[in-house]
Amino acid sequence: MARRSKSGDPEEYRKQLIALLVAFETHLKDDDLRQKVRHLVPSYHILRDLGCSLIDIALNNSSARQRLLSYLQSYPCQIIDGDELMAVSGIQDWPRRLREIRKDLGFKLLSGVTVKEMEDQGELDPQSPFIGMKPEQYVLMEIEPDREAAYRYNLAKEIRQSNQSVQNKILAYLRQNVGRKVSGEELRYVSRDKTEWARRTRELRTEQGWPVVTRYSGAPKLEVGTYLLEMDRQSPVHDRRIPDPVRRAVLRRDKYECQDCHWHIEEWNKADPRILELHHIQHHVDGGRNTANNLLTLCNVCHDSRHRDSKP
Repeated sequence: MARRSKSGDPEEYRKQLIALLVAFETHLKDDDLRQKVRHLVPSYHILRDLGCSLIDIALNNSSARQRLLSYLQSYPCQIIDGDELMAVSGIQDWPRRLREIRKDLGFKLLSGVTVKEMEDQGELDPQSPFIGMKPEQYVLMEIEPDREAAYRYNLAKEIRQSNQSVQNKILAYLRQNVGRKVSGEELRYVSRDKTEWARRTRELRTEQGWPVVTRYSGAPKLEVGTYLLEMDRQSPVHDRRIPDPVRRAVLRRDKYECQDCHWHIEEWNKADPRILELHHIQHHVDGGRNTANNLLTLCNVCHDSRHRDSKP
């Protein structure tokens, strides 16, 4: 059975570690490699004890998962290296505890792997502080947990195991969570950790017309790494080819507000689940182009009304 790290007085552990390392000078002269390693092991154990003793004294007898969570909550929205988490956890299997923090406890923990895959698909603002995160780095996006996360992961597990394409799995999961924020980590899990998940999610918006928004593509109030299917309906076919850069430019120009009724994206709620769409001033069927000058931001109610009344 693996030795469990022990919390205690950090200063006492520091002294023990120094004494062991000073004594190790003698063992370095030993020709027997195994003897060197065996004499180094106690130093390794004391170092782990020291690491898990750095957390608040109230957590001295806590689990590795509690220590990891406490450390992450002390530095929300900051990039944390995996080596830091290894040090405070005091265990080798700390990545599994991180997965438990995300799946079982519902904390929004963003990994460098997911950030990189979103970055590759243009789903992150180029000015985001998370651009360039390494795979072994993590960010706790919110101090409080998402109470629905455990339920969603059970649902995600069912869809993950189904015999569907990656994109259909992601769409099925989003449609089960219309109006709810879901993380990129969840979508990556649903896709069975396929690296293509971010591209397939982006295609749902850009090629198939599903109103899947992110902080960088229509919903600036969303947290980084979060996706939201605003409504269980696809945009008309002729609106699905508007390039993302043009879409963002028009939404920003119109201040994320319907230009007819002045409904703003910040007014979104489950009782009135409107979404913002782009309307062609010169209709697409009449040769209207997908350019900012020919596009107008409307909510879906006003957009339908314009087409129904045949107004430009």
